[in-house]
Amino acid sequence: MPDNPDMLLTFAILAATILLFVFSRLRADMVAVLSLQALFVTGILTSQQALAGFSDSTTIMVAALFIVGEGLARTGITARLGQFLMQQAGNSELRLLIVLMIGTALLSGFMSNTGTVAMLLPAIVAASWRIGSLPSRFLIPLAFSANVGGLLTLIGTAPNIVVSDTLAAAGEGSFGFFEFALIGVPVVVVTVLFMVLVGRRLLPGRQTGVKPLDLEGAVEAMAESYHLPSKLFWLRARKNSPLIGKTLAEAAFGRDYGVTVLVIDRPSALEADEARVMRRRDLARQQIERLQNSDELMPGADSMILAQDALLVKGNPQAIERLAVAYHMGLQAIDPEKDRLPDLLLSQEIGVAEVILPQRSDYAGRTLAVSQLAEKFDIQVITVRRGDKVLPRKNTQLRFGDALLVRGKWSAIERLRRETRNFVVVGEPDALSKQVVQLTPRSYIAVAILLGMIGLMVFDVAPTVMAVLLAAVAMILTGCLSLESGYRSINWQTVVLIAATLPLSTAMQVTGGAELIASTLVNTLGAVGPLALMAGVFLLTASLSQVMSNTATTVLVAPIVLTAALALGVQPEPMMMMVAAGAASAFLTPIASPTNTLVFEAGGYSWGDYAKVGLPLLFLVMAVSLIVAPLVWPL
Repeated sequence: MPDNPDMLLTFAILAATILLFVFSRLRADMVAVLSLQALFVTGILTSQQALAGFSDSTTIMVAALFIVGEGLARTGITARLGQFLMQQAGNSELRLLIVLMIGTALLSGFMSNTGTVAMLLPAIVAASWRIGSLPSRFLIPLAFSANVGGLLTLIGTAPNIVVSDTLAAAGEGSFGFFEFALIGVPVVVVTVLFMVLVGRRLLPGRQTGVKPLDLEGAVEAMAESYHLPSKLFWLRARKNSPLIGKTLAEAAFGRDYGVTVLVIDRPSALEADEARVMRRRDLARQQIERLQNSDELMPGADSMILAQDALLVKGNPQAIERLAVAYHMGLQAIDPEKDRLPDLLLSQEIGVAEVILPQRSDYAGRTLAVSQLAEKFDIQVITVRRGDKVLPRKNTQLRFGDALLVRGKWSAIERLRRETRNFVVVGEPDALSKQVVQLTPRSYIAVAILLGMIGLMVFDVAPTVMAVLLAAVAMILTGCLSLESGYRSINWQTVVLIAATLPLSTAMQVTGGAELIASTLVNTLGAVGPLALMAGVFLLTASLSQVMSNTATTVLVAPIVLTAALALGVQPEPMMMMVAAGAASAFLTPIASPTNTLVFEAGGYSWGDYAKVGLPLLFLVMAVSLIVAPLVWPL
């Protein structure tokens, strides 16, 4: 029994922290902050030691990885990957299970596990309904494959970074970017095989009414509530139309016919001689603008009508028909089979949202023309609705409670959302924007940034934290996401949790607690042999990871295991890999990892569902790790 008062106090704080993680209603980050303050108030750590976690490279790297992941989401890469996975799955439940697990594991190797599950969850739920199955048959495999997929690369999960940094800080080197895959690939393969052969028979077939946001359904429901589909038409600008060469302001569709031009679909070929002359001088710039889709998908007063342009317009059908006759334009109603509303109205640049006027809004009592709402926020006000009645936009005075269907750049919709005195933005436009699968030049820029970041790590050109920071800054500077979106994308709860938990590890070091636990491991399990010690390390890490953050667990356990390995005279690498594998085996409870928590409600699961599937998988992962780790990293 230790007689060091500071050590005993540190163990007491650690025990209290774990109990609060498990049984308290306080959030995990608040528990960690309370733990940090307890270490300072009791004099175990100085203020500098207690706050050192907030400047630690692990904390900074995890925050920057959230920004990188958000850049991939905002540019449509993650949504396109999700769509691709679903296309490969077809209508087979078994095939969907295999594809989703392999795809999720691969994605989790290069972006956060939580981000991967959050991105794929709606697609998996939709696919399960489509094939006549239930989400509960797929969501636990989704979470588990994300957990083990984090073992494929250094940045796959925060515990990997902690383990590598702990080795490096002790002067023992560090793990390479893909070195984790040497144990990660066998673990992933075994996890998939287990779930296909055994695990899926243990999964519940539970009905749940919790439905995540569906892009197509959300847009179509919004459009239906404003009677929009019956008022959308295509107008084709024929070569002999008097509108050719005129701007939308000169055409005055809104003033003369009450018609709004939502989209200009411009053929890639330069059809008319007049168009050739107008566009030849700056063809390169025009092609870039076309790729960006901003001018054609969000036309303004200065947008010019060219021959063969197809204009998506909204208005009264009779008024649109009169307009088509007057200006010699082809007229066609939208085809519900080909013209999906999300494809027509949304892009990586442009979105739609429903906006309600609150009681104190400065825009109540004014018409759209007088308020200059569209011009001020650079949006299109498509429709105004009062209750169930759609109102004419031209002379209607807006009132409290009026609903406006608006369309504009996602950044413009975000500006509306921040104007809380004047507007209430309904729904989840931010979530909608991440599900748009259309790729733009920025999508390829985001992929290039990700590959560049990986290259810097693999070839050891820059420290890992600097490579990730550089990628995060590049995402913002290249316009893949805004600075505001970048800050909002950071899961500050996770960042604070890591930063505030790190001082516990420091306290264990300075009071001798880590050395005591390490010597106990060496004298007990180590006396049996290195393999017994490795099994103990795995079970210790995995057990703590079921009731507290696996990152926080790794922060505490990694220095202890390193000390034990050095005291026993064995190589630390296989021991540290067992820590990483144990942290990835967070299978037994819904609070074991954020990925497990994300699927808990959506799958309609109980706590016992996780243990039923996860317990045999945990021991299977331990067996594989005990075989692979000493073979790859000899003791």
